Amino acid sequence: MAAQQPDRGPRYRWVVLAVGAFGAAAFTGLRMGFPALGPELRDAFGLNLGQIGLSIAALSIGVMVTTVPWGMLTDRIGERPVMTGGLLATSAALASLAFTTGFAALLVGLFAIGALGASSTGASGRAVMGWFSRHERGFALGIRQMALPVGGAIGSIALPLLAGAGGLRAAFLAFAGLVLTAAVAAAVFMRDAPPPDGRIPPVDAPAPLRDPRIWRLGAASGLLVCAQAAILGFIVLFLHDEKDLSAALAAAVLSLLQLLGAVGRIVAGRASDREERRIRPMQRQGLAAAALLVATAALTRAPAWLVTPLAVVTGVSTMVWNGLAFTAAAEISGRAQAGTAMSVQNTIAAIGTVVAPIAFGAFVEVTSWWAAFAVLALCPLAAWLVLAPLVGDEERRADARRARLALAAERTGSGDVASPTA
Repeated sequence: MAAQQPDRGPRYRWVVLAVGAFGAAAFTGLRMGFPALGPELRDAFGLNLGQIGLSIAALSIGVMVTTVPWGMLTDRIGERPVMTGGLLATSAALASLAFTTGFAALLVGLFAIGALGASSTGASGRAVMGWFSRHERGFALGIRQMALPVGGAIGSIALPLLAGAGGLRAAFLAFAGLVLTAAVAAAVFMRDAPPPDGRIPPVDAPAPLRDPRIWRLGAASGLLVCAQAAILGFIVLFLHDEKDLSAALAAAVLSLLQLLGAVGRIVAGRASDREERRIRPMQRQGLAAAALLVATAALTRAPAWLVTPLAVVTGVSTMVWNGLAFTAAAEISGRAQAGTAMSVQNTIAAIGTVVAPIAFGAFVEVTSWWAAFAVLALCPLAAWLVLAPLVGDEERRADARRARLALAAERTGSGDVASPTA
């Protein structure tokens, strides 16, 4: 007798969203939490600061190199096999890393983990894209994007605690088990989305790698993420060194910022669903972030009770746009190419996460905190300009979508046709 299939009715989309968010968060918990293992890595492998930085970079480089190929594979064979196979391989690589003893092997293992774990990026996003209609998609992908900082916050807390209790081996094995659980969940519960309405022509768009709109969106995302990465990377040092907050209190501020930023992604996604636009909200968020960074720069010498809440609000403003960019990439390229489009956008944006902390820290060293915040404000402002041509494109796509709906209504003799998910 064939195994009973899970219910694939409309409510099943929430199961798919939960599985996709869990898979993304499980890997991101390791990726974003890994820097918290710096002291344990130094002691276990005898590393200096440069080598610790290289080990962190190896994980990120692995992600950047393979995100697009994973997205292309997802578009070809589907989300379920990519998420299941990729996360199973990631779990195995993590388990192997637990028994690594040399620095070279550590770097190879971390690169492999990043390269394999990147499978969850496009696959989870494409799954959500397929199961949720346009009027829910911003909210749903906002939840999926919320899982990333939440996973990172959990990893930052859990990894050092696990390493303190049982060493690096215990930390890596525990997260190998977590990723394995995510892989099993994908295998059991991830299902292909219902097919799009055959009466409505699919989105006609070039391949994402050849579509200048995706590259423009990625460039704007990279500029926005520069502000995000710099704030997240240095707010603790700023508050501790300049405002005399204790290290524990400054870290608590960072955790609060990440939590509020995660909630902000859901709120921004829901608002974009009501507006039925993604690009204009991204532009507004970029302007808000630029203005708040200028305000933070102007008040760097203000008392801690004043500048700390401002720094939190500023940090949150740099985080809320991520889900909208992810959604916009999928909608520009259409459902059939969503995995590749999301992966290209994500890969370009990831460059900012590598460049910004290095450049911001160096600029603080040679100038001052206020100057660094002021210059950083130019990044989201530049993103606003880069996004400008996409506003008209989004309006044209909205007109084309209405035309497709009208054509479908004529063909069926009905004036009421459900909104397409593509």
